[in-house]
Amino acid sequence: MKADKKIKLFLVDDDPLFLKSLEIEFLNHADFEVETYSTGEICLKNLSHNPDVIILDYYLDGIDKNAMNGIKTLDKIKSYNSDIPVVMLSSQDKIEVAVSCMHHRAYDYVVKSETAFVRLKKIISSIFSYRKMEKELNWYMERV
Repeated sequence: MKADKKIKLFLVDDDPLFLKSLEIEFLNHADFEVETYSTGEICLKNLSHNPDVIILDYYLDGIDKNAMNGIKTLDKIKSYNSDIPVVMLSSQDKIEVAVSCMHHRAYDYVVKSETAFVRLKKIISSIFSYRKMEKELNWYMERV
């Protein structure tokens, strides 16, 4: 992961208990700076904080029934900055939901479960491993 600074992680979920438990897991087990949001609208207002990764709930209508859903939020994040990796998170284990998220340019899709944190941590590690390899390849290609 990043050696020079903490990874800035946005957690966006309308389930306050799940959101808090994820926040605690990330703060206790890894070198993250975490910002939490209960709606997509609040997340979008704070994109200027430059998150490295966003973990975004699929539904987002538990607090406000008129809140923007995760797919619409994902689309707006990608139009703001297409390079921000967004991992969709949901209790939905239907393949068509996951496929829909991927069509909207989500980096990955994780089903909420007891192992969700472990899976999310592995995905974030892979994002930064890939970015490191990409930088090394670009550096090499510039010198060849």
